[in-house]
Amino acid sequence: MSVGEICNKEVVSIDRKASVYEAARMMRNHHVGSLVVVDQNSTTPMKPVGIVTDRDLVVEIMAKEVPEEVLTAGDIIAPELLTARESDGIWETIMRMRAMGVRRLPVVNAGGNLSGILTMDDLLKFLADEFSDIVRLIRREQIRERDTRPPD
Repeated sequence: MSVGEICNKEVVSIDRKASVYEAARMMRNHHVGSLVVVDQNSTTPMKPVGIVTDRDLVVEIMAKEVPEEVLTAGDIIAPELLTARESDGIWETIMRMRAMGVRRLPVVNAGGNLSGILTMDDLLKFLADEFSDIVRLIRREQIRERDTRPPD
């Protein structure tokens, strides 16, 4: 199974030139804790360049009493962005996320444009479903054993 099969395709994004006020409003209006920051131009309409989280807004701006009106979403993103391709395997992606200490990962298509976002919530749901399937398999095997080999 690939990352593209389990990622959330409904991504809330914001242009890197948008104000941090706009970022906060978008998070509130869309009920999300992060936005994928994109560089929108004619050649790459949705190229992800970073992620802004509600924590970024609190820790980097509010706690330091930085005047928010002078900052854009692009000003507060990390210098490097880890992304996953739609075709990347889930397990290798989990290892990359763990190694880099990230909880959310923009997913890009072959052209490098944003196609989804993979979060820890997505991964936990996937893993829970997989474990549930294993439990059902074990239970089915137990029932089959009981039905095919009754006690003496």
